[in-house]
Amino acid sequence: MDWDDLRIFLAVARAESLSGAGRRLGMDASTVGRRILRLEQAVGATLFAKTPQGYALTAEGSRLVAPAEAAETATAAAAEATRRETGISGQLRIGAPDGCANYLLPQVARGLCDAHPGLEVQIVALPRVVNLSKREADMAITVSPPDTGRLTVQRLADYHLHLAGHRDYLARHAPIRDLSDLRRHRMIGYIPDMIFDRELDYLSETGVETAAISSNSVAVQMQALRAGAGLGIVHDFALPFAPGLIPVLADRIALTRSFWLLRHADDRASRRLSVLAEALAQGLRAEIARLESVVGALPDRCT
Repeated sequence: MDWDDLRIFLAVARAESLSGAGRRLGMDASTVGRRILRLEQAVGATLFAKTPQGYALTAEGSRLVAPAEAAETATAAAAEATRRETGISGQLRIGAPDGCANYLLPQVARGLCDAHPGLEVQIVALPRVVNLSKREADMAITVSPPDTGRLTVQRLADYHLHLAGHRDYLARHAPIRDLSDLRRHRMIGYIPDMIFDRELDYLSETGVETAAISSNSVAVQMQALRAGAGLGIVHDFALPFAPGLIPVLADRIALTRSFWLLRHADDRASRRLSVLAEALAQGLRAEIARLESVVGALPDRCT
């Protein structure tokens, strides 16, 4: 059995389509289909069933996943063992919620690429948890540890959030002296039924039940705040990127959350990924500390 065919098999199993696997592998869909047919002929079984939703594993295909993943791990370990120690190269794909992806990971990626010039860093910003079982990424950053899955979990760092509004909005609207005053103000937050992690339910901590403007994207919420559209909960590390935003009632509305790093359990033996994971963790902690120190100099707007 050809390992390269198994590699293509895993890509289809994870993408659940020939075209998705082809994009990941840099191959056209027809070639992927021919290689899957060749593998099915080699093993004497149908590995996928074509459905309206895509390519679903058959019972025989499901049984092949574990040995194929073991071959994948062994191949990666062999490549790693022969790689020169002068630097780490190749692709690293990191999945993260868009607040982290927008305001932290670009700077961290710069540090990784400076240290390893042959490295290619891909940042996947998604309004959901990245699926490592389908190999959507090599590692993922989340805002809460998972309850299930074959994953290694590492706590990265705490970060802080406060209520904030643009100075233009605050100048045009009623003073804010207490939490009860917030009911007279327009709030910006997440779309309630698209909050994919309970830790992102920030608005409930302000005492205001609904947002007048909402989005599943932190970046969109930030743009609305910069436009003077209302008040919203903001990551402290994002405030330096938004001149004009001022903390409001900072002593009464102060949230703390944590970032967690997830890796597939099979990757624990990979020295390459372990080195990159540690560098990512150190870079993220340093960047949060640097950006949050800037926020300490901002005035609290309570009137």
